[in-house]
Formats: sequence, structure tokens, C-alpha cells
Amino acid sequence: MRPDIRGPRRRGRHLLNCAVLSEAVAEGVTVCDVGSGAGLPGIPLALVRPDLRITLLEPLLRRTTFLQEVVELLGLDHVTVVRGRAEEVLGSLPPVHVVTARAVAPLDRLAGWGVPLLRPYGEMLALKGDTAEEELRGARAALSKLGVVATSVLQVGEGVVDPPSTLVRVEVGESPGGVRFAAKRAKAARAGRPSRGTRRRR
Repeated sequence: MRPDIRGPRRRGRHLLNCAVLSEAVAEGVTVCDVGSGAGLPGIPLALVRPDLRITLLEPLLRRTTFLQEVVELLGLDHVTVVRGRAEEVLGSLPPVHVVTARAVAPLDRLAGWGVPLLRPYGEMLALKGDTAEEELRGARAALSKLGVVATSVLQVGEGVVDPPSTLVRVEVGESPGGVRFAAKRAKAARAGRPSRGTRRRR
């Protein structure tokens, strides 16, 4: 019998799909990977982009334990693991330039979690497949309420992965998350509420 090598190939493709996300990320920025799970796309992005400061945000304890072990094993000193949900850490985590996500939720719901974590004029990059255009059309009203000023669908990884990876880019203006989240962020910052996560590496 021939060994089934589709599993390793599929996993390798997933990793490459995440690594090529780096093409869309500016140099030296801060990144929060929302719902990081097994570390995708945050870990592959960290491996190819040591210039970034990356936070892996994940609510489940067993997954954050795994992520911390991977970060320490690979010596990723520019990566921090934080346990919590996006809505819980709002105001306690410093706003970031870029939010990333892969296979977390439909775009309208994902934006509700990720966009408020951004700095003014930041952007969210969501790895999507064939449904990217459709999801973007369906989410436009929700995105507008969240302070989004521009959206686009782009391909990354041409010549590296076949087919290239599809990204939805969501750019915000001066009020990420809209007025409601701006007030919530300010209130949380004043209260100095600690997050549930522990920042073990800097």
C-alpha cells in the first residue's frame, strides 16, 4: 500500500497559506491574531517576519498552553500569548496596527470582534476562500457601523501557493469599532482592568 501523504501536504499548504499573509503586512507593525487556535496564521507569520510584534489571542486554556509551548520552543521572542476573548481584552491590550484571523467566523461577526482592537487607521486581514467577495458584500452595512472606511479583496502568495491565498482587507478610520466601542475602550482603559492572559515573553 502507498502511504497517504495528503495529510502532511494539506498541513504544509495551510502553513504556507498563512505565511504568505506577510506580503500584506507593513514592516515593524504590531499584530493581534484573533482566535489564534493552533497558531494560524500567527505562528507562520511570526516565523517569516521577526520585525513584527505579534499577540496570539485565544480564549481556551489548553490552546494557550500549547501556543506558549510552541512560542518558547521556536524562540519567538517577538510573540506574546494572551488568553481571552477580543471583547474581554478591549481596553486592556494596547491597540494594534493589524488584526489577523483565519477561519474564525463570518466576516461581519469577525469584524465586530477584531476591528475594535485596532489603532486609528489600522486594518484587519482575514484569510478567506472562495466566499470572500460574497462575505464582503453581505457585511458592508455592519462594517460601516464599525468605522470601516475601505475594503478590498486581494491575492497573496502567487508563485508560492497554488492557488494564491485570498485575503479580505478591512481598513478603519479614526474611530475603530465606531462610537460605541470608542466609549467602551476609553472606560476600560480608565478602569485599568487587567486581561485574563499572562504576557510571558516580550
